[in-house]
Amino acid sequence: MKKLYGIGIGPGDPDLITVKAVKLIQGASKVFVPKSKTESLAGSIAGEYLEGKEVIELQFPMGKDNRERYIKAAATINDALEDGEYTVFLTLGDPLVYSTFMYLMIEAKKLGITVATVPGITSYNAAASLLVQPITTRDQSFYLADGQVDEQILERVDSVCVLKTTKNKEETLDKLERHGFSYTYVKRCTREGELILTDREAILQDRDYMSLILAKKG
Repeated sequence: MKKLYGIGIGPGDPDLITVKAVKLIQGASKVFVPKSKTESLAGSIAGEYLEGKEVIELQFPMGKDNRERYIKAAATINDALEDGEYTVFLTLGDPLVYSTFMYLMIEAKKLGITVATVPGITSYNAAASLLVQPITTRDQSFYLADGQVDEQILERVDSVCVLKTTKNKEETLDKLERHGFSYTYVKRCTREGELILTDREAILQDRDYMSLILAKKG
């Protein structure tokens, strides 16, 4: 049996990688990491745990249709494994929240590879911790949006997190204000360059992809 673990390595601080994740990384003979342009961000975050490991980069360009790449990547993983072995694929945040791994595991399963995951701390959990701001409390509802915010949902929820804020940022802030939300912008949470902004114009001027908006009604 061949096995693939999707390992969530959290938002960026290596100290936020779970003990279970570290044990699996250190026990794997090969480690797969996603790469977009220059270096693998996931690989650099987990770097201290990769000494002596064979690290294999899989290319998934951001903003591209990567369906064929997922198929090829799964085949690469399958070819790299012997029966009885396991390998790990590192991904930012959690492997089952807006992650490349979700699409890769579909193709891996088609090849007969057993798939498991290790949860990681999400960027919005880390941001809420940084702000010491509850995401949601009893009898409230929370909305996680991937760039595009649905106003009909805003009418029914008490708190919101918007990821990939470079998409329609001004429109997003307009919608939040229109529905009575106060908001905070968090950039590069737990990483070098971390920044918290609440001023609308300052938020609009910042164009960092690794950012999010947390908002509360009232």
